[in-house]
Amino acid sequence: MARLPTLTEEEKDRIIEMAWEDRTPFDAIYEQFDLPEKKVILLMRRELKKGSFNLWRKRVQGRATKHIEKSPKKLSRFRSSRQKSISGNKVSKR
Repeated sequence: MARLPTLTEEEKDRIIEMAWEDRTPFDAIYEQFDLPEKKVILLMRRELKKGSFNLWRKRVQGRATKHIEKSPKKLSRFRSSRQKSISGNKVSKR
């Protein structure tokens, strides 16, 4: 069975959060955590309940926004429009 690298709970939570986001491509997860798509899927399978994993997998499979090559426009940066107000993955008080 494939092995996952040792990750902290915070890293696992962030990877899962990024994987759930429709507009975050797997390439962004790879660049930030050096975790390829197959390992992200393995992490999701291990960390989520079976039903949640199945829903996520069904939604993500073939989705253009999760794969840069399939995306209608090439994305050069992996930032949301709210990125400026985020520090340490927490939204700053306004």
